[in-house]
Amino acid sequence: MDKKFTTANEAFSSLKSGSNVFIQSAAAAPHTLIKAMVEKGKLLENVNIYHMHTEGDAPYIDEKYRGHFKTYCFFIGSNVRKGIHTGMAEYIPVFLSEVPALFRKGIIPVDVALLNVSTPDKHGYCSLGVSVDLAVSAIESAPCLIAQVNRNMPRTHGAGIIHMSRFTHIVEANDPIPEAIVSTPDERDTKIAKYVASMIEDGSTLQVGIGKIPNAVLAELKNHKHLGIHSEMFSDGVIDLVEKGVITGECKKKHPGKIVAAFLMGTRRLYEFVDDNPMIEMEDAAYVNDTHIIRQNPKVVAINGAIAIDLSGQVCADSIGAQMYSGVGGQMDFIRGASLSDGGKPIIALHSTTSKGESRIVNMLKPGSGVVTTRAHVHYVVTEFGIANLYGKSTPQRAKALIQIAHPDHRESLAKEAFEQARS
Repeated sequence: MDKKFTTANEAFSSLKSGSNVFIQSAAAAPHTLIKAMVEKGKLLENVNIYHMHTEGDAPYIDEKYRGHFKTYCFFIGSNVRKGIHTGMAEYIPVFLSEVPALFRKGIIPVDVALLNVSTPDKHGYCSLGVSVDLAVSAIESAPCLIAQVNRNMPRTHGAGIIHMSRFTHIVEANDPIPEAIVSTPDERDTKIAKYVASMIEDGSTLQVGIGKIPNAVLAELKNHKHLGIHSEMFSDGVIDLVEKGVITGECKKKHPGKIVAAFLMGTRRLYEFVDDNPMIEMEDAAYVNDTHIIRQNPKVVAINGAIAIDLSGQVCADSIGAQMYSGVGGQMDFIRGASLSDGGKPIIALHSTTSKGESRIVNMLKPGSGVVTTRAHVHYVVTEFGIANLYGKSTPQRAKALIQIAHPDHRESLAKEAFEQARS
């Protein structure tokens, strides 16, 4: 057996206090390695963990490991949100397109990279599978690469191919890839989706994420033609459209005929669909989310969400007031890329109200709210009550357009607040 093959515990024998550890993203988080790292970390101090959002348990944010681990998130997943509030984790505001540069330039040095890869082919090459995004830059930067070779990890094509000789330690694993099952879209989601779908022309290139609204939009596109995908991530919703011949990628200028993404998350059906599928091209987030790359495709439609939007068009998408909730992610990368694309349409899609009935279109954002997309970048805003095009409009004109797509119960108070603010 290759001497690099070892047990998970032995792989961390040389981990030192003060080390910076990168963990692969989303559904590719290597949980066999994470458990072993936490065991070793009990004997260490100030091990710094860096990652985007990850699926599954994040035991290192438990209060009992204070002083042993500190986590730094480029995007806050639900598994570390509690740690943000307790101080066991901290958020780093940054565009997803720029995170790889933090590693490559040594702004954040990476000592150890934890990876979850496919079994090797006959030539010894493994695939980073469902998460290439930040992993390529971490591999280039870290002197120690610990990989769990996982028979459940699908083999994807693109930039995430790495030879076994590059790994410092190899651990065999049989971890299931976490599945993300999105609940069925409700009436509001469907209304929003119909509005968004009406804006998508044949031959468009789409950026779509995961969630009820993106899934509902994709379900409304069955009669479209020649669509393409260039997106930081995608999920199950694209599969039916590929099989129906709706998504072909033939009108794309960059990677024609390919579905391009940085990471994937969905059900087992998705993982089986992408396995050894030459139509799927997995690339570095610095490439996928580069506005220069995005804008080269025609008719890019970027569909992104928001927590709240004020009447001038400022979009809060990463916090609830001052309380951090998620992150900047790739929203600005694609909003800007779509706006620069020939015939492109950047779209912010959101429910008009919260689950408590509060308006998500507001006169002023809550104190401490983070503005992810500025008022100067916003073009289209869609709720279940219609479409507001803010591009080229003055601030009073924007307020009027947004009030028209707010929930009817809140339109009068929003108009009154806007009037009073204009007079002050």
